[in-house]
Amino acid sequence: MNKSQKYFDKLRFSGLRPTKQRIKICEVLFGSSQTFHFTIRELSKMIENQANIKISLATVYNTIHAFKNKGYLKEISINSSHSYFDTNTSHHHHFFDLSEKKLIDLEDNDVEPIEIKKTIPGKKIKSVEVLVKIDNEN
Repeated sequence: MNKSQKYFDKLRFSGLRPTKQRIKICEVLFGSSQTFHFTIRELSKMIENQANIKISLATVYNTIHAFKNKGYLKEISINSSHSYFDTNTSHHHHFFDLSEKKLIDLEDNDVEPIEIKKTIPGKKIKSVEVLVKIDNEN
């Protein structure tokens, strides 16, 4: 299966019609062998720079959230008003550099096993992902 067909399939599975703009979003998101973090505004600028095409922020937003809802992307909330998205959907931890506004992957072996002592009746832990906020030493 070629890349274009994979993009069409991702879009359709996510409930989206495969348009020229959405295919470009897929190319930027899933065309690289390396995973990366982004905000919706950053992704919009990346698409504009790489694909030389302007896509409305609403289209980017709706596409990203449809992909997140289907498990193609992971959302990392920094605070109540700021989220990053990650193309690496595996369970892993992050540093967030407050001064550079940058999300950095932390591998499982960089963090000691975490023991959660509290339980919630009728619930089980699905995953534990740590967000460590860092800043300059000054």
